[in-house]
Amino acid sequence: MGNFISRTKLVLRGAYYLNQVVGILAERVKETPGFPVPNPTLSFWTVPKSEISSGGPLPAHADIVIIGSGITGTSFAYNALKLDGTLNIVMLEARDVCSGATGRNGGHVNPPLYHDYVEIKEKFGVDVAKKTIRFRLAHLQEFLTIAGLENIMELSQCRAVDNVDVYLTPEEYVDVKAALEVWRTDMPEEAKSWVAVDGALASKMFGLSSEIAGCIHGEGGVMHPYRFVTALQAKLLARHSNFSIFTHSPCTAIAGSSPTNPFYTITTPKGVIISPHIIHATNGWSSHLLEPMREKIVPVRGTMSAQRPGTSLKTHTLNGMRSFVFNGGGTGYDYLTQLPTGEHELMFGGGFLSNVMRGVSDDLCSADDSKYSLVTAAHLSGNMPLLFGLDNWGRELNSSTGSGDDVQWAEGRAKAFWSGVLGISADGHPWVGRLPRKISGRREPLALSSLPRPRSSDKWTYEKFKDDLKRTARPGEWIAAGYTGEGMPQAWMSAKALAYMVLDREDDVESWFPENLRVSEKRWKEADVVDFVIGRLT
Repeated sequence: MGNFISRTKLVLRGAYYLNQVVGILAERVKETPGFPVPNPTLSFWTVPKSEISSGGPLPAHADIVIIGSGITGTSFAYNALKLDGTLNIVMLEARDVCSGATGRNGGHVNPPLYHDYVEIKEKFGVDVAKKTIRFRLAHLQEFLTIAGLENIMELSQCRAVDNVDVYLTPEEYVDVKAALEVWRTDMPEEAKSWVAVDGALASKMFGLSSEIAGCIHGEGGVMHPYRFVTALQAKLLARHSNFSIFTHSPCTAIAGSSPTNPFYTITTPKGVIISPHIIHATNGWSSHLLEPMREKIVPVRGTMSAQRPGTSLKTHTLNGMRSFVFNGGGTGYDYLTQLPTGEHELMFGGGFLSNVMRGVSDDLCSADDSKYSLVTAAHLSGNMPLLFGLDNWGRELNSSTGSGDDVQWAEGRAKAFWSGVLGISADGHPWVGRLPRKISGRREPLALSSLPRPRSSDKWTYEKFKDDLKRTARPGEWIAAGYTGEGMPQAWMSAKALAYMVLDREDDVESWFPENLRVSEKRWKEADVVDFVIGRLT
């Protein structure tokens, strides 16, 4: 009887928290995320700071304007200029370069694979499921190839690692092993490195707590996201005089086409720029300029940390060549990578769902990265010795003062905490492609063949674009965003596909781009963020 009462209380408590989350979503989901705040928390990745900053006046016009300077915007610029090096491209950034989610994440390039395969297969069919998994897996090889070609492998710390998914509860471990077998049966080549290792053996193999239920491990990837992106930006600036970045230049307004201007007018504090193409690469902030997307891409604030390993967690145990995802049996997950240099800091993040289920909800629908959740930070700061086992962890390592940084990091285990803004998609998948007028909320520019004969006052605009428009698709607004906390294994290839679309080369992406990621009015109408969140919390 007592056990029944306890379980009933637990169910009621869970229902109470779930209702609380749904209520907050319903209240906040229609609010604008606003502009990125000017005083974000200091991310450990961003020290030392990139020297990239605005140079020269804002041009009056550009072939393409990119809003956002993270991995999405950089991928688009890199791939578009690779396809056509003569395009005039302007990138606008509200703060310093790469100051959003890319410069604040965990550095993982580890996509959900067997975890999602069965669900995608059931919803979209086996062909789409296979293409989606291959699309995600392609990111690591793409990063390694680019880092090698651009000679930034050492700087970006881009590397393949052994990724270990750790499961803390037997029930969840049984379920994911079954999903692994389905994936291995359908995609044996892609799944060949992935193996399940049970309890005691997994604990011994990976130096983890003896209390874990088991692990599933296989090839993954890790990088220094900030250095990768800013190094590529520097190379693009040196290589292309027709590419420019304007920092501290938020796009404050976009005007659609009109009888006096058939293109977009983009307003910034540094002036106005006219363009036939706009690329929205702001992820969690997307819906500020795209009001119809308010309930389709929702900002959520996450928390990250940089921590020193315990003295018994020898560098040869990890040494930067292993990453972890700790799954808590329905209460969210934490993720961990380790730097291969310096103090071999452990880059540890997560705790969001645990935070929500405790009834702490300030992170929901929040795009304010000037602070972080104290509850989530407390969760992160206390977890690792237990996850690795107290005997494996050892005593706390004294802080080093020889890093050479101007920043005075905290002493003790936790060096730094910071926050970042995720873009949660209402159906769990990124939004990639052209934005229909109903979704952008603005009149689209006319095709070149439909442009009115220019008046003398408009002639410079028409003359500037008439040749360039022949090299791109029909003018419009485009997006790649809504990665739902999995940006590193989804953003680069999403923006690469977008570059091909904007340059009117749709046929080149057909074989590898999953069509379920494409923006459409039908998908926009059906996507429901409340249903998605409830599904993840129950």
